[in-house]
Amino acid sequence: MAKKSIAVVNLDHCQPDRCNYECANYCPPNRTGKDCIVTRGDFYDSDDLFVGRPEQIRISEEICLGETCGICIKRCPFDAIEIINLPSELDESPIHRYGENTFVLYGLPAPKSGSVIGLLGPNGIGKTTSLKVLSGSIVPNLGDHSSPATFESAISNYKGTSLQNYLEKLQDGSINVAHKPQYVESIPHAFEGTTRNLLENVDERGELDNLIEELSLKPLLENDIKTLSGGELQRVAIAATLARDADFYFLDEITPYLDIKQRIAAANVIRNIAISENRSILVVEHDLAILDLIADSIHIAYGTAGGFGVVTDIKSTRSGINEYLSGFLKNENMRVRPQSITFDQRAPKINIETEPLLSYPLLEMTYETGFSLTVKPGIINQHEVLGVVGPNGIGKSTFANILAGEQNTDSFSLDSSVSISYKPQYLDSEESIRVDTYLANIASDFGTSYWNTEIALPLQLDKIMSQNLPDLSGGERQRVAIAACLSASADLYLLDEPSAHLDVEQRSQATRAIRRFAEHTGASVMVIDHDIYMLDLLVSRLLVFSGTPSEFGTASTPADMRTGMNEFLSNLGITFRRDERTQRPRVNKPGSQKDKEQIKSGEYYYLPAE
Repeated sequence: MAKKSIAVVNLDHCQPDRCNYECANYCPPNRTGKDCIVTRGDFYDSDDLFVGRPEQIRISEEICLGETCGICIKRCPFDAIEIINLPSELDESPIHRYGENTFVLYGLPAPKSGSVIGLLGPNGIGKTTSLKVLSGSIVPNLGDHSSPATFESAISNYKGTSLQNYLEKLQDGSINVAHKPQYVESIPHAFEGTTRNLLENVDERGELDNLIEELSLKPLLENDIKTLSGGELQRVAIAATLARDADFYFLDEITPYLDIKQRIAAANVIRNIAISENRSILVVEHDLAILDLIADSIHIAYGTAGGFGVVTDIKSTRSGINEYLSGFLKNENMRVRPQSITFDQRAPKINIETEPLLSYPLLEMTYETGFSLTVKPGIINQHEVLGVVGPNGIGKSTFANILAGEQNTDSFSLDSSVSISYKPQYLDSEESIRVDTYLANIASDFGTSYWNTEIALPLQLDKIMSQNLPDLSGGERQRVAIAACLSASADLYLLDEPSAHLDVEQRSQATRAIRRFAEHTGASVMVIDHDIYMLDLLVSRLLVFSGTPSEFGTASTPADMRTGMNEFLSNLGITFRRDERTQRPRVNKPGSQKDKEQIKSGEYYYLPAE
């Protein structure tokens, strides 16, 4: 019978030298003489690795009363304990557990030759663990961490399924795996040389020239890896992974830092390799429009971050995404979110607010690299959220830097009475300072009820407040950076790519936090992003950049959403339709009947007003 609750102890947070074992002293079973919460002692896992310090705690899940008690959670001064009630509908055995009081995974995605399989779910619930199992770096122990794991047990567990055949090949070493990491920013730390050097070192299929052409990498070939931007690193990482001769490709987030055109190009390359070469590809992706375009079918992952994760059986891409957005998984009879994520059916009404906050004049700049930027005069209104869209490399972040005062120009002057809070595209987290201290130094009303409810809660900051900035993951750093930007006292809040490395749920929560913040404070917000879903939910007007990357960029005057989206997408030759049930944006396949109809009508994004 499956366990109904699990206990998770975060050993990085457990600090027995700074407490009096309140968790054990107040534990009801302990007070009746049972050994529910005890010190770890000389505790080893199944691989004979010492787990934790002897004075740290361990919790007996057989004795623990479960989440309904929760006394140890409240008494622990360092938030080191989680007691999690597992879903009553979950009746299967675990696939893997790292050790006592650690994360546990249920279910695995099933690779399929000639197909792109998507994996959709929050961060921290087992997607990386799934990869490690499917790549053979972890032998699944079926939840029994006390004895050595064997592939035979896992193969028997999946008898009669496609995973049985896959695991048998994995066991005998006949499967090669290629993996694109989630955080491409780490590549310059692991490799020295030019883009050409890196790609030629991994060219095992002889298709490198095609990948370079399709991902527009030719201008980058002689560039040192350390000089590449985030979007350039992302495309190089995708090319380097697909250049390998592998049976199974695992791509962990292909869209961060890529513009929409680059995202679609990457999706097309990946699909072509899967179909034309009968390769098996698994993609973890949080941009739902791209996941919808690239995946033949998907698995949904749900659970509690850092506690447990469940990978569902395979679903059709459209139904799976719609179920995930609704927050309720039909076949599993499982609610994974208390509320659904919804979208407008047609373009929002034109913003009637005309009182300007900031007027900016014509900007014309030419840089030593030869790049030229022209920004037409415009107005940022009070109490509005202005979206900024356009391809990479045409001046969006440059314009943001100028507005924020990070880049000086003699030909461009702004009203000095307007204060601006700025979140840059790339986050510097080298300063060794705790998150709570860092935010307290910024926030004028840090710790108030509003800040806790409207910023800290939706951005899920509670569990990382005691951590140091350099120790945070990319998604955690992103959430802290958004909070820092919104915590400052300013008239205009400027956020550059706030969606990067956030999962779907976190993007929705961040979007809600930014929108509610703008409504509550009456401040103006300017958001630069490539995630169509976030922009659709958040902004009321658009500032559209166009041009040729690295050569010239031009920004038009801010426009209403329909006008702005039509201008932006017509420049790219891309159309979106609306899902009939959820109204979420979906990319039309180029040249499809729907694509041709919308191009002819001039409606690239929104349905005509009724």
